[in-house]
Amino acid sequence: MIDKIIDTKKQLENSDLVIMKLLRNYRQLIKYVIAGGTAAITDLLLLFFLHDIVEVNVIIAATLAFVVAFFVSFFLQKFWTFRDNSREKIKQQMGIYFTVGVLNAGANAWGMNLLVNGWQVWYLLAQVIVAGSIALYSFVLYRFVIFKKT
Repeated sequence: MIDKIIDTKKQLENSDLVIMKLLRNYRQLIKYVIAGGTAAITDLLLLFFLHDIVEVNVIIAATLAFVVAFFVSFFLQKFWTFRDNSREKIKQQMGIYFTVGVLNAGANAWGMNLLVNGWQVWYLLAQVIVAGSIALYSFVLYRFVIFKKT
């Protein structure tokens, strides 16, 4: 009985080590997802606050929320996810980051149109597929182009 308890304890310790190793290996990707999620939540909460509470016109509220979420996303990705603390090229990075964001919006519309209208994929599944694809190639662009370590 004691042997089984000791074996179970060792298995739990080993599984904890595996989980910690996975977290360590994918730390940057996990931070990328958390930062993006934080920006998305910021966008939604600010939109709700501005439109429903303060009663700002929905288009103006959505635009303001988008702008704030853009800056939240940029600064979290730059300084936290990719640990790029340089200040010299921040304006250039922000410009490229914004351009990627605009291109991503176009890619999202194109992908949604293709999947939903062309291939009859359920719109929520289509959005998950499109957003996931955009997130993956954006991660690569952010890591190896925009916030590339020099």
